[in-house]
Amino acid sequence: MNYLFDFDGTLVDSMPTFVSVMLRILDENDIKYDNSIVKIITPLGYGGTAKYYKTLGLEQSEEELITLMNRYAYDDYVYNIPAKNSVIDTLHALKERGDSLNVLTASPHTVLDPCLKRLGIFELFDNVWSCDDFKTTKADPEIYKMAAEKMGVSTEKVLFLDDNLNADKTAKTAGMKVCGVYDDSSAEYTDEMKAITDFYIFDFKELLEI
Repeated sequence: MNYLFDFDGTLVDSMPTFVSVMLRILDENDIKYDNSIVKIITPLGYGGTAKYYKTLGLEQSEEELITLMNRYAYDDYVYNIPAKNSVIDTLHALKERGDSLNVLTASPHTVLDPCLKRLGIFELFDNVWSCDDFKTTKADPEIYKMAAEKMGVSTEKVLFLDDNLNADKTAKTAGMKVCGVYDDSSAEYTDEMKAITDFYIFDFKELLEI
């Protein structure tokens, strides 16, 4: 099996950090927003969120916003954020049975790589990609096709896992099999995710039964 995992909210319990960082920037600039903001920005990553924030009226440049996001988030990723339940054991089990494990995330390598290395799972992956490596976001169906090509398989032979509804929809559009992943940050979209995905898991150990 060829797996393509999201990172934030899927492998690691980082969505509280991601959300707090992004909302902090809006709050500091007195930008109003509603509850849909998290669903919108999660698949965009730092670069895409910075671009989106400019449309909301922030005066800083995209580069300045990305620098600020990285500064606010860095310590949590490098020192504190834990793996989600059963993730480490399940990844080892999948690797031992010969599956291909890969990561595609909106997070930049500056926080992605140190976090995976601290958790002792970086070496389990054949590829660890940030959207920055493809110069687009997970809202673009092409990124999934490019990732599959780099994995040396067709999109139909990849199982993509993400806790974000929009990313799951887009991966399906690109032709991948999709497994929705429960996270507290996206709990309100559980039924919608179940409706559009091939599988849905509440705990990572359930992946071994798919």
